[in-house]
This record gives sequence, C-alpha cells and structure tokens, in this order.
Amino acid sequence: QVQLVESGGGLVQAGGSLRLSCAASGRTFSSYQMGWFRQAPGKEREFVSAITWSGVGTYYADSVKGRFTISRDNAKNTVYLQMNSLKPEDTAVYYCAADLVRIGVEGNGLDYWGKGTLVTVSS
Repeated sequence: QVQLVESGGGLVQAGGSLRLSCAASGRTFSSYQMGWFRQAPGKEREFVSAITWSGVGTYYADSVKGRFTISRDNAKNTVYLQMNSLKPEDTAVYYCAADLVRIGVEGNGLDYWGKGTLVTVSS
C-alpha cells in the first residue's frame, strides 16, 4: 500500500513559480513510476508530467513543456513538480499518481492517487 500526499499549492501571480511535492509512504516508492495530473474547474483531468522509477525518463504535456520540471528523490520518497512562468490557465487541482508499470497520459487504472493540491494563478 502506498499513500500519496501532495503539498505546495497556493495562490501565485502569473509569471510566478511554485514547487509541488508529493510525499509517498511505503518502502517501495523507488519501484514506482510517478506522475502529475491536473483538473481545472469544469474540465476533465489532464496529464501534466511523469517520471520513471529511476528518474532517467521524464515526460511532459506540450502545454507545460519548458516551464515545468519533474524530479524525484527516492531517498526521501518524494516527487516534485517545479512550475515556472505560471499562467492563469495552469489553475487547477494537481494530483500525484503512482503506478508500478507506467503512467499513461489518460491516467486510467493507476495504482495510487493523492488527494490533490490547489494551484491558483491570478492574472
């Protein structure tokens, strides 16, 4: 069993930065592929970024490429999402997810999800 707890959300002005963290319980964190998804009000959940268990492979949605950076620290059981040059359209609840096999962009059938952290970007 893995529990995921996101933190780091908040209110920021457009152009600003935030760093989200996702702390995982359990000793097998380093075995999991990790990902970030987001859901804006009235919209469907969308893929943001993913990272392989080793941290070697990283993937980004086109909408955040060049602005967001995903990383992980397996010693701390934590995955991060550094978000720079934030835009009002980045406003959403951001969710962390874990899966032993892969993080699909559709986000279906993943092993574990966090409860989310709200990011609000003002114009």
